[in-house]
Amino acid sequence: MTIALNETHDASLRSWVTSANDGNTDFPIQNLPFAVFRRAGSSEAFRGGVAIGDQVLDLAALRAAGLLTGDAAGACAAAAKPSLNDFMAMGSTAWSALRLALSRLLRVGAAQKASVQACLLAQRDVEYSVPAKIGDYTDFFTSIHHATNVGKLFRPDNPLLPNYKWVPIAYHGRASSIGVSGESLHRPVGQVCGAGQTVPVVQPSRRLDFELELGIWIGTGNAQGKRIKVADAEAHVFGLCLLNDWSARDVQAWEYQPLGPFLAKNFGTTISPWIVTMEALAPFRAPFTRAASDPQPLHYLDAPAVWQSGSIDIQLDVLLETEKMRAAKQSAQPLARSNFVESYWTVSQMVAHHTVTGCNLQPGDLFGSGTMSGPTDESRASLLELTVGGKEPITLATGETRTFLEDGDAVILRAHCEKVGAARIGFGESYGRIVPAIDLT
Repeated sequence: MTIALNETHDASLRSWVTSANDGNTDFPIQNLPFAVFRRAGSSEAFRGGVAIGDQVLDLAALRAAGLLTGDAAGACAAAAKPSLNDFMAMGSTAWSALRLALSRLLRVGAAQKASVQACLLAQRDVEYSVPAKIGDYTDFFTSIHHATNVGKLFRPDNPLLPNYKWVPIAYHGRASSIGVSGESLHRPVGQVCGAGQTVPVVQPSRRLDFELELGIWIGTGNAQGKRIKVADAEAHVFGLCLLNDWSARDVQAWEYQPLGPFLAKNFGTTISPWIVTMEALAPFRAPFTRAASDPQPLHYLDAPAVWQSGSIDIQLDVLLETEKMRAAKQSAQPLARSNFVESYWTVSQMVAHHTVTGCNLQPGDLFGSGTMSGPTDESRASLLELTVGGKEPITLATGETRTFLEDGDAVILRAHCEKVGAARIGFGESYGRIVPAIDLT
């Protein structure tokens, strides 16, 4: 399914919320992403909201104001709940109806401006929750550059395993430890058995890493035993967010054979609060490409729409903020920049592959894209790659060095889409900070 451009994408649209019009905001009227929020420090119920400039449109308040009718009214009622699952389950017609209605209410000249204005809160005054109840979390491995860079560390002569170019590789992760931007995570503890050791020890990870990824939120699911065809897959996807798949590399090295990651990944995953809808991303679609010398997608992963517009041009950035930077009030330092267009597999192919067995996806299920490294040194999207397995430390502007993360370090992920003829839209940020490990005694 290809989402057609419509009036909500018009780059000339302006909002009466003036902060939405400055050209640098992540949240112009052409975006309108969804989150779940409440006033910071309050005991209020969480409810759905939409970002516009530096404000949040409170969907519960908007529903109470009675300004919406038809499909948009029903969609708003579902989106105003403490999680977005019911809204996600309604499907693309409802998602689009609410997005269109909100766009019209927020445009310059809207007759209902005063009533809608009463439903706004400043983003600086709110806190967020994970936007949906996540039934399952699956983390993919879709950057061939990441797979090659990591493979070279262990298999210099044969970095890619034989299945990589045929199968969208993934593992099932831990949904309960997914948290929202702003959280602190304890340094994980696990078994480590390093070079020259024959008996493992239990200790805090000394090779703690980040992974720059996108999160893919499932909207409508499928019945068990019914696969989703690749041509229909994106109709089942609600939208995308940022995702940091924290990784304890020393724990992972000991535990991952033969069944893959476990404790190295289960202690935390940090996502951005805002979900940018697939409809908002429509102007930034790009052709999917595959080298002629590579295996071509098997039939269940292949459709004309995949080749025409299966990729999405999203610029991704990761920054590091150390305790020293924070104390000196210095800006976080950029570490890497890459692009989702480099993904070896598309969103629709991930969905189709996940369900080819008849696996039933549900509203609110979350996929991770896998670490989105690109082809250059500057686009290596984890410290494992940036420091070549810890052998080449990074020197920061403060004079500090890093091979892996230290206590007090915060990792910030950001992303945006930008092209001539379209309004720039962004994802906000994912911010997570490492604090010392829990005492083992």
